[in-house]
Amino acid sequence: MTGEIPDLTRAELEALQLERLRDSLSRAYAHVPHYRRAFDDAGVAPDDLGSLADLARFPFTAKADLRANYPFGMFAVPRDQISRVHASSGTTGKPTVVGYTARDLDTWSEVMARSIRAAGGRPGDVVHVAYGYGLFTGGLGAHYGAERLGCTVVPVSGGMTERQVQLILDFQPRVIMVTPSYFLAILDELEAQGVDPRTTSLEVGIFGAEPWTDEMRAAVESRAGIRAVDIYGLSEVIGPGVSQESGETRDGLHVWEDHFLPEVIDPVTGEVLPDGEEGELVFTSLTKEAMPVVRYRTRDLTRLLPGTAFPAFRRMAKVTGRTDDMMIVRGVNVFPSQIEELILGIEGLAPHYLCVLTRPGNLDELTVQVEAAGSADAAAMERLGRALEERIKQRIGVTARVEVLAPYALERSLGKAKRISDRRAR
Repeated sequence: MTGEIPDLTRAELEALQLERLRDSLSRAYAHVPHYRRAFDDAGVAPDDLGSLADLARFPFTAKADLRANYPFGMFAVPRDQISRVHASSGTTGKPTVVGYTARDLDTWSEVMARSIRAAGGRPGDVVHVAYGYGLFTGGLGAHYGAERLGCTVVPVSGGMTERQVQLILDFQPRVIMVTPSYFLAILDELEAQGVDPRTTSLEVGIFGAEPWTDEMRAAVESRAGIRAVDIYGLSEVIGPGVSQESGETRDGLHVWEDHFLPEVIDPVTGEVLPDGEEGELVFTSLTKEAMPVVRYRTRDLTRLLPGTAFPAFRRMAKVTGRTDDMMIVRGVNVFPSQIEELILGIEGLAPHYLCVLTRPGNLDELTVQVEAAGSADAAAMERLGRALEERIKQRIGVTARVEVLAPYALERSLGKAKRISDRRAR
C-alpha cells in the first residue's frame, strides 16, 4: 500500500543499506568528477566499503562543494535525464542546485506519503499545504506526497494569510503542512477574525523547515487543539520527507534509513559519534539517481536514538539548532531555540522574537526583541522584559537586553522564520 512503512528487522535494513550504499558510492565516483577527485584525494574507492562502518573513511560533502559545482556539476546523469530542478536561496552566495530523475521524484513522493501517514494523515484527508511552492522543495514535496497517499490537496503556498484562513474555514482540511512560525501567523489571523482556532477542522499539523521546540509544540497544541508533529528534510538530500515524527508517539523523527543513511559527527573533529551523543547530522543518499550525496554535512545538531513507533528505523531527536545559527556572545554559545524556550515559559510573552547582535564598542551585545502576548502597559512590558533577562542570564549564562514590543510589531514570516539579525560592523 502506498505510504506504508516497510516491515523490516534491523538486520534486514542494514543489509539493504550496505547493498544500496555500495551502488550509490559507485555511481557518485563514476559519474561525478567532484566525487572522483575527493575520493582519490582521500585515498578511498567504492570497493573499499566492506561494512557500513567503512563509510567513515570517505570524505564529507559541504554546501560549498555544491556551490563550487554550480549549476549542474554534481549531477550523476546527463542533463536530459533530469525531470526537475530545485534550488535553495542564494542569499549567502550562489544557490545550491539539486536535480531529480523521474525515479527520484517517485521516491520522493513515496517517502513523503510515508511521512504523512506516520504523522496521522490518511487517504481521503483534505491537506492544506502552506509551504512555499517554486524552487523551495517544501510545497511541491508535500503536495506530491499527499497526492500519492490519496489525499485531497489544497496547494495554497505561503502568504495571503487572510485567504489561508478563509480556505481553512471553507474547505475544512484535517491536515495542515506549514512552517511553525507561519502557523502562528495563521492562528493570529483566525483570532483576529473572531474564530477560536480550536473549533476548526484541523487535527494534524506537520511542521518543518525550521527548528522548533517542544515548548512551541505544547503552546501550539493548546492554542489550536491539534496534534503537532515534526517533519525533517533538506533540499540537498531530497527535500522534506527524510525523517518524520510519529503522530502517536511524538518522540523524535524516524529516519527513512532505507533511502537516507544518517551519521552524527563531532562538528569540530569530524569523528563519528555513537548513537545517543549530540553532534552534527550527516547524510548519505542510498537511492538517488540524479544527484547522490556522500556524507553531506547538514549543520543541524541532533542525536540518533533507537526506533520506537517503527522499530527498525532509528530516530533523530528534534533539531533545536544549527552550527551556523549559533551566536557567540562574549564567549557564550547561544542558539535561538534556547531563547524561544525561555520566552514560552513566561506568561504574557508571545513566541514572536528576533535576536539582534550589535557591537557598539569592542564587545558584542545581544538584544532580544519579543512581542507581548496581548495589550500591556509600559510597566507590564518592563516587568516581562526583566523576567526574560533574568532567565537568559540564569539559564544560558549571558547578559542580554530585552525589548518587549506591542503585538504584531515584528515582521511575520511567510516561510522560514528569521531569528537572528546581525548588525555588527564588519
